[in-house]
Amino acid sequence: MDTHLQQIKLFFDRELYQSTKSWYTWLQVEKRYSIHTLNAYERDLRDFFKFLSEYYGGVVTFDHVQKIERTHIRAWLAYRAGQKKFGASSTNRALSVVKNFFRFVYKTKKFQSNILATIKAPKQPKILPKSLSIDQAKEIFSDQLDHKKIWQTAPWIMHRDLCVLLLLYGCGLRISEALSLNRKDIGIKQSSLIVKGKGGKERIVPLLSFIPDALATYLKICPWQGKPDDPLFVSMRGKRLSPRLIQLTMQKLRLTLNLPKTATPHALRHSFATHLLNEGTDLRIIQELLGHASLSTTQRYTALDMNKLQEIYNQTHPRAIKATK
Repeated sequence: MDTHLQQIKLFFDRELYQSTKSWYTWLQVEKRYSIHTLNAYERDLRDFFKFLSEYYGGVVTFDHVQKIERTHIRAWLAYRAGQKKFGASSTNRALSVVKNFFRFVYKTKKFQSNILATIKAPKQPKILPKSLSIDQAKEIFSDQLDHKKIWQTAPWIMHRDLCVLLLLYGCGLRISEALSLNRKDIGIKQSSLIVKGKGGKERIVPLLSFIPDALATYLKICPWQGKPDDPLFVSMRGKRLSPRLIQLTMQKLRLTLNLPKTATPHALRHSFATHLLNEGTDLRIIQELLGHASLSTTQRYTALDMNKLQEIYNQTHPRAIKATK
């Protein structure tokens, strides 16, 4: 754990640093955040306290923390937007992290007030995720596509990458969820999959009938025959596969199929949700399949065109049904 906090230690006195370690441990053990989330939280908190240390001209102490004012926060937000040119989305996340840390400190140290609770996050435009069309998604997995020409590598690597993409589009998995699967998580004849999502929450995801067959083919030709607890998807060296390699695969497919720049691995997850919704699947079911804690998050993943929205409305609203009879 300490290796992730060495840089942030430069801006704290000893007491504040100990509180930071306790907060980090709480996120790791109690909240069960992934290492990627923990690293991101550490970077955001470090950015804030680096700014404060420059503002105060030295290390930040608990005395500084207790006397922090709205002007300090606003100055930091302006600094991020101006000199560092961070977008509203990035700054909102960073502000959320800082608030999280201060809530923890104020609670454990029993401070009387938390000025950060009154700070509102910068407004940001609502950007709808971009999904592929059904035809574009089909092209990626089409038998007519010369996959060997695209990969130009060992057949098992081609099958590996296609299996990952199938789990993203066919099951709506996050890329981190797909790559965190172990061999014991997959059965040749199983019809569903237990996925561990954000915060360690588990959900059951149904498998399309051809996905177990595709996985079986990959496992049969994969040169790394591991144990049940070993990674399902491995690199050429037998290590757990990096998301970057799947991103590069999607880049090759974009160029070959003339797909838009928004065609990323995560766009396949967006497409999974959007295509289900367009076919009339209940939003609550999609929420469960995606592993979203909030329904509002699911709504951002599923953008319907107005014609489709009107069609569903006419088919389901009692007054609309009555008017057509």
